[in-house]
Amino acid sequence: MNANTMTTPGEVRLSYVNVFEPQTRPGSTDAKYGVTVLVPKSDMATKAAIDAAIEAAVTSGVTKCWSGVRPPVPSLPVHDGDGPRPSDGQPYGAECRGCWVFTASSKNAPGVVDANVQPILDPRKVYSGVWGRVNISFFPYNNNGKKGIGCGLNHVQVLRDGEPLVDRVSAEDAFGAPAAPQAPAAPAYPQAPAWGAQPMAPGYTQAPAGAINPFTGQPM
Repeated sequence: MNANTMTTPGEVRLSYVNVFEPQTRPGSTDAKYGVTVLVPKSDMATKAAIDAAIEAAVTSGVTKCWSGVRPPVPSLPVHDGDGPRPSDGQPYGAECRGCWVFTASSKNAPGVVDANVQPILDPRKVYSGVWGRVNISFFPYNNNGKKGIGCGLNHVQVLRDGEPLVDRVSAEDAFGAPAAPQAPAAPAYPQAPAWGAQPMAPGYTQAPAGAINPFTGQPM
């Protein structure tokens, strides 16, 4: 790999981060590690470094895989985040606005380190939205007549946290607010007899109105 085609640009934002486990993209059989890189358009020095590495890759492609002829319009990996996606013409996501966008990938696991260049072992620290740096290599290709420049991912350095680029809802929104607790029902007590009434002995019932006592002949 020509050293001029390798670069470590300034601080960038990472999206679609997949640097710990390789994944197979739709339509492909190769599992790869990868990350989408967002370069703020205000960082003109970083963009210039990337452009210089791409131009070096184009120059090497003329002799390596393009039979000595420079393609009039080679396919390039860096795209305008304010424009349409070249794959389907749809607009990029809101996180890409005001940025240059490209994807870097590799079949080999990239090195992943923190700001002190210490290895990061916890995948939760490397997420879509984090800010960092990438070491990348641009290379020419000729794929069934399609000539262009690809981008290989070598290493990732995490520098600082950023707003996660993922659509999430709170547990309350997902499952609804919990129901208000209900007070326990009061225990049922037997009805107290009316004032002055005598409690009845167990096994006896109240005599009907107008009944005559068979022993005394008097109303009960």
